[in-house]
Amino acid sequence: MTVEMGEGTVVRVTGNRCGKGESYAQEECVNPVRTLTSSVVAEGLSLRIVPVKTDKPIPKVRIFDAMNAIRGVKLSVPVDCGDIVVANFLDLGVNLIATRAATCLSE
Repeated sequence: MTVEMGEGTVVRVTGNRCGKGESYAQEECVNPVRTLTSSVVAEGLSLRIVPVKTDKPIPKVRIFDAMNAIRGVKLSVPVDCGDIVVANFLDLGVNLIATRAATCLSE
């Protein structure tokens, strides 16, 4: 696939085999996004770390900011898979959610 750019915009996409390829190439060149997966420290829970992910893709240029913010998250309340760990993460309009359940050690 070849993408021709002009003044920060996509002028033409060639060599793609479907429409999805064209839209992906345009998005990737103008505003690349990624779903972030990581883990947060858990205290007093059945897991020492809880896997998390963003519920929507975030701008690729914010990945390092997001990872730095995740380092500061400590989870001390039980969570189920899909529970919101941090709402409106980095004011990006996405939530950081648990991807595995963690219960209290006493349960």
